[in-house]
Amino acid sequence: MSGMFSDLLLKAHEQSEKQRLLFLFAKTDETNKSRKREDKKGSIEPKMVVDKLPDELSEFSALVKEADNINRDWDFVFIASLGGDSNTPPTTEAAEPYLNKMTNDVMTGNNIFRYVVFDRNENPIEITAN
Repeated sequence: MSGMFSDLLLKAHEQSEKQRLLFLFAKTDETNKSRKREDKKGSIEPKMVVDKLPDELSEFSALVKEADNINRDWDFVFIASLGGDSNTPPTTEAAEPYLNKMTNDVMTGNNIFRYVVFDRNENPIEITAN
């Protein structure tokens, strides 16, 4: 599945509006230690957020390294995109309320299906509500 993050970056570059990517790094707390992947249950705790322009990223491993230099205590990264206008991407200040919304969504479990989610190894994660 490697390369999915690079596909996401490519799609961000292809948009007619300049994009800013939003990242929320989260830690899981499994309440059910089932060995079956589809049976795992638990909660998700936001740990940190950051916004970046697509040009500031090259590959997933660089994002992981940068995140780990700040806080290694995360399991997943939730990703969203915010469009600006055709010539100007949104500013970091404009991204802040959306990062706050992402944090709230992850804390409450609401609307988390709208985000692209990867684990530390760039494996896509499907999150379902129970």
